[in-house]
Amino acid sequence: MLKKKIFGLGIFVLFISSVVAQNPSNKYFSGEIPRKANKEFQFLAFYINQGVASNIYAQNDFLKGQVVGRLFGGNTTKTSDSLKSFYVEQRLIPFFIYQPKLFNGKATLRASFELDWTWGDAAYGVGGNFGSAISADQVNLQTQNLELELNPAKGWYINLGLQRLFDTPYNPYKTMFDKMTTTGYRLAYWGTDGVGISVRKDWDFSRIKAGYYKLYENYIQLNDDVTLVELTGEKDVSTKWKLGASAYYLRDRASGAGGVSILGQGFNSLLASHNGVYKFSYGDVPYKADLIWLGSYFGRNTDHYLDKWMVTGFFNANFGISDTLKNQSVSKSDWTKATDIFGFAANLRVSYRYGQTPNDAVTLDMIYSSGDENGINDGKYSGVITGNQYGAPGAIFISSGSYLLMPHGNVVNRYTPAIPDISNMGYGLTAATFQLSKGLIPYKLNAKLGSAFAMSNVEPLGGGFLIGTEVNGNISYNFGPFMSLELHGAYLMLGDFYDSKQSSYGSSINGNLDIRPVNPWTAFIAFKWLLF
Repeated sequence: MLKKKIFGLGIFVLFISSVVAQNPSNKYFSGEIPRKANKEFQFLAFYINQGVASNIYAQNDFLKGQVVGRLFGGNTTKTSDSLKSFYVEQRLIPFFIYQPKLFNGKATLRASFELDWTWGDAAYGVGGNFGSAISADQVNLQTQNLELELNPAKGWYINLGLQRLFDTPYNPYKTMFDKMTTTGYRLAYWGTDGVGISVRKDWDFSRIKAGYYKLYENYIQLNDDVTLVELTGEKDVSTKWKLGASAYYLRDRASGAGGVSILGQGFNSLLASHNGVYKFSYGDVPYKADLIWLGSYFGRNTDHYLDKWMVTGFFNANFGISDTLKNQSVSKSDWTKATDIFGFAANLRVSYRYGQTPNDAVTLDMIYSSGDENGINDGKYSGVITGNQYGAPGAIFISSGSYLLMPHGNVVNRYTPAIPDISNMGYGLTAATFQLSKGLIPYKLNAKLGSAFAMSNVEPLGGGFLIGTEVNGNISYNFGPFMSLELHGAYLMLGDFYDSKQSSYGSSINGNLDIRPVNPWTAFIAFKWLLF
């Protein structure tokens, strides 16, 4: 009986298929031209696959997935003259965008995720940055953004939810990423993701953005949160020149609780030694802090289209106060001022396009940040504070042109520059990079040579001012729009800054070695594709 039913069902399916195929009025199957794509739903993605060789590795056996932070810092990374690291890593960042026709473009939902792994690292488990060992089947899907954008009127945009927290005035969902890294504060202060609400207004010749973000909630019934508020704007003062200004305010009542895994976050956490920022050594004493950043930035010919010269720069000052609760048995209102805070940083980037393509250019990039000679022993901190005090990473200055001295953007699981934060652990920084690029075959084959140099503005205990000098280069071939194969290499000569066995602030400069570490180097080949 069952066989007859199956046979009858098969005959019915064949009959229906024949009718559908022969019916010329069927609009879904008879047309030779495909239907127009459904524009309500869009899919974008960034794919990168790279093979890496270097002499850098993490000593901690548990750090086999993602390793983030300062080279020779709390992430236990070190260099070797005998051991070599060889690995292949892979990343996909997919974007799913839904814009229903029902709202006529006034509402857009965006979701972006991250799938990362090193080839052959793990299988049949749960955890981010793992999942390509034999049999695979790893649970690894990291939520990057999940936000709703409303467009109630022309030029007005309201973003709700987990979104880009970038320190530039431009909409991160409508602007190429390269422009975000060369305008505003270039992600040197805030370059991460955060949950909250932001409102922006874009005019033809100016733009402004306000935002409120909850960096950490901790206990919902207690006043122990970390909150960030921003206001930034920019105006086109002429055809070529743009001028902007900003104000940020951070309210920290968490005393280091919450944050990144067991590292915590804030002034007094273990995150400081990982991210290369200054650690306020308050011990187990609760603290609270209020911080303000006031700054201005400018740009000339920021897209490098109008003529051969491109100039950008910024100046930003952070100041505030941090209080501690000396006697925890007394009322929580009994706070004592512990530290006055004032620091600043400045940047100037100049690029000259000598040829016909954007790749025919010479670029000089300089940055300075204030430092502190004696930490908070005098009740003052005169260094810079960035988002790296709260996220891992919370700020990414990846556009300097350096690979090892300062961070580079070609990373998946391992992000370990010598100077991951412009504060340089509170010592301050004077640095410059130089790049010469050439389109050997215009828009097809490009080459670049570069160098980088950095000094500390304060000498660490037992060490000197010179952090290091780097030489680097790359060559890339473009198969088509946004698909390329690239070969990169870099070598960093460490300076006497790393002769210090211990810093003035009690943290390790060179990974607790008795001698200066071995000079780091890296080389990698990368395949990249931006899918539309």
